[in-house]
Amino acid sequence: MFHQLTEQAVNGSCQGAAPDCNRSADGDALQLPTFSTAAKVRVIITFSLCAVSAVCNLLVLWAAGRGGKRKSHVRILIMHLTAADLLVTFIVMPVDAAWNITVQWQAGDAACRLLMFLKLVAMYSCAFVTVVISLDRQSAILNPLGITEAKRKSKIMLAVAWTMSVILSLPQLFIFHNVTITVPENFTQCTTHGSFVQRWQETLYNMFTFTCLFLLPLVIMIFCYTRILVEISSRMAQSSSKSQFLEPQNKDFLNIPKARMRTLKMSIVIVTSFIVCWTPYYLLGLWYWLFPEKMEETVSHSLTHMLFIFGLFNACLDPITYGLFTIHFHHGLRRRCRSTNTRTELGHPCPRQMSFLSSHRQFVSSGHSTHSEEVSDGANSKNASVRNVSVTKI
Repeated sequence: MFHQLTEQAVNGSCQGAAPDCNRSADGDALQLPTFSTAAKVRVIITFSLCAVSAVCNLLVLWAAGRGGKRKSHVRILIMHLTAADLLVTFIVMPVDAAWNITVQWQAGDAACRLLMFLKLVAMYSCAFVTVVISLDRQSAILNPLGITEAKRKSKIMLAVAWTMSVILSLPQLFIFHNVTITVPENFTQCTTHGSFVQRWQETLYNMFTFTCLFLLPLVIMIFCYTRILVEISSRMAQSSSKSQFLEPQNKDFLNIPKARMRTLKMSIVIVTSFIVCWTPYYLLGLWYWLFPEKMEETVSHSLTHMLFIFGLFNACLDPITYGLFTIHFHHGLRRRCRSTNTRTELGHPCPRQMSFLSSHRQFVSSGHSTHSEEVSDGANSKNASVRNVSVTKI
């Protein structure tokens, strides 16, 4: 987010560090930021998103964390993505809303450095974990026989993702600090003003962050799903050409198992929502870094507020997406409850196991669960069923 990476902080009706933000376009008058109407709307929406995101992601984290110590690597990936979304929920959203209310920074220099560091860690972790999911899905489709290594590889990639998130965010601890002006009145802001000797140094740092935070993950995601699309298209072509030679019971062996395809679709939606939600805001930041004066003249502060809120909406979409792709299990559970026609305690969880809670039962169920995606695509039906039983215990 460019307001965290430059000397500018989007607060009230002004976007800028105290010394620069208070100057008008002609450079003569000083104008302190205020708690404008646009900022008030932003605060209300941000707190609303924070509440929704907290409930949804905590439910997903609780549901995915149940079922014993042995969890599928898909469930582990979802848990890490949920943890990254919770960092955005409990750090980025409240800090942004409170900062808009107070207009200036009132938490002190130490909190300024720490919170700017944690905010960037949250953003990096969301991007990097989404990349890990893309790489995992690519491996699952292109190398279906390497199931035994999938969980180990995903753990390594997740460790690298979180480690890199922390390392790449460390400069925030040193470049952000409190800046105070006395004219026209005392005003303190958390900013990078004065941390860079030349403007090109700041632009270089911002471009590096933009590349690592958005551009590089975007390229990797597009590359992974392009390879997946090419592989699926190739299999469909092979299946079509060989279908006339196959017996009816063996025509499905070239197809991707339904559970794996469902997980692939879920990951595609997660990646797409990340790209759609954050691309407009990051492009606006790129515009500001390259042509700050022109952007200030062209783009209204209300639009900046809207694009930032749209980016935050991604933290709410991930658990919703997760729930939608497992909600069919909830419907099956309700039908089972109705068929039993009993008054046992089984009737209580039925209406309550909504999309997010049903994900737990989805993962701990038998061969029809997401675990069954581990079955090799190239095996025959008998071997596939055998692997299906064994892999669900992974």
